[in-house]
Amino acid sequence: MCFDWLKSQNLDNVRRLLKDQSLRKFLEMKGNIYLDLVRVFYTNLKFEGNNLVSHVKGVEMEITHEVWTAVAGLKFSGLRINKGNLGVVEDFNKIQYYKSCLKNQHAQVRTCSVGGLKLDERLLALIVTWILTPKRSNHSVLTEEDLVYIFCIMKKIKINWIHIIKEHMQKAIRLSDYHYPYAILVSKFLLYFEVNLEDETSELVKSTQELNDGSLSKMGFTKVGGKWICKDGDHDASTSAVADLEQDEPADMDVQHEDPLEDYQDAGPSAGAGYQEDGMPTMSSFERYMVNRLDSFGENQRNLHDLCVSNFQSIDNRFNSMDARFMSLDE
Repeated sequence: MCFDWLKSQNLDNVRRLLKDQSLRKFLEMKGNIYLDLVRVFYTNLKFEGNNLVSHVKGVEMEITHEVWTAVAGLKFSGLRINKGNLGVVEDFNKIQYYKSCLKNQHAQVRTCSVGGLKLDERLLALIVTWILTPKRSNHSVLTEEDLVYIFCIMKKIKINWIHIIKEHMQKAIRLSDYHYPYAILVSKFLLYFEVNLEDETSELVKSTQELNDGSLSKMGFTKVGGKWICKDGDHDASTSAVADLEQDEPADMDVQHEDPLEDYQDAGPSAGAGYQEDGMPTMSSFERYMVNRLDSFGENQRNLHDLCVSNFQSIDNRFNSMDARFMSLDE
């Protein structure tokens, strides 16, 4: 994303908040992405103390705090937040804060959907879920972690983004089906450590993958008198999940994802409570409730899976260490 674009669209509040987090250099990174070498980087990635360590094409890469600052403009300072210690953020209550972010704060809340958020919070939600901690799918529902990050940014609480990005990278190498995040950042690391990139296939970050006017329009905002406002004014945040998904993805973000309602929409006339004029099935309040419960259940299952994988990996590492000791004793 471009900070000058934020300024040109009179989105100065979001611009200042992101600058306060020292995120400008990281968010504005462009250039070639070396997808094959990004996979190699993650395949060989290890965590040693506070540093990431990997090797690509014979080059040993130890990513220290100084490297983070040089490449991404980030410093190892601020609040260290992860899934297990969200309580370190004082005065945060998930539901209360989410309701404070809604255009209609009296709306009935069944799930933390992005559909009813005010402009600044909606834009920050997109930046958090697509760039800072990119999700694998379902960008329309905000997790408690997402809301904590937005809360801290809005309240000007400095976050240790190096810590968060490293945690997200660790998740990527634990889960076999997880997409490797931060492809641009990793490609910048390759350049910093002078990895030989000759004859390597690369892709250039496209303008269609950047935030722009079309992204805001897709999210349900329109420009009037140089300012972005909601197209239909304040409305109930508990609109249908289908409507939320229609507004969720920025028009020009060229990213594939899984649609949690895809099977439902293809299920035929008997699947829903009715049809709109354009053929899109509408859902009853009970069906919306069930979809939201399934989303929550799926998130809990993913979290449990992460924890199990981490614990088994720890046990495996301990057995490997014991094997190494016995081999040493044998010798």
